[in-house]
Amino acid sequence: MLKALYFLIHTIQPFVVPVCFVTAWTLIILVGWSLWTTARDSVSVAKQMHQIPCSGCQFFTDDYRLKCTVHPSAANTEDAINCLDYQAKTNPMLY
Repeated sequence: MLKALYFLIHTIQPFVVPVCFVTAWTLIILVGWSLWTTARDSVSVAKQMHQIPCSGCQFFTDDYRLKCTVHPSAANTEDAINCLDYQAKTNPMLY
């Protein structure tokens, strides 16, 4: 029994090291790829969110209960990017 176990261990050992090596590097590459795609997608979403013009509109109220007096459901969302009722604030001291 002990001789068979000894033989099995010494037969498998040369194959275990390369398999573990390849598995470890594959795991590291997959984690790096996942982090890269997450960062890339986050930058893409951030660029899209910076196109929302609501904070510079005269109808934007800066109140969490009523964000926009014209389109309250679309304020600060992707639907507001091409808002037809957008009016730039002419003088921020007036509002």
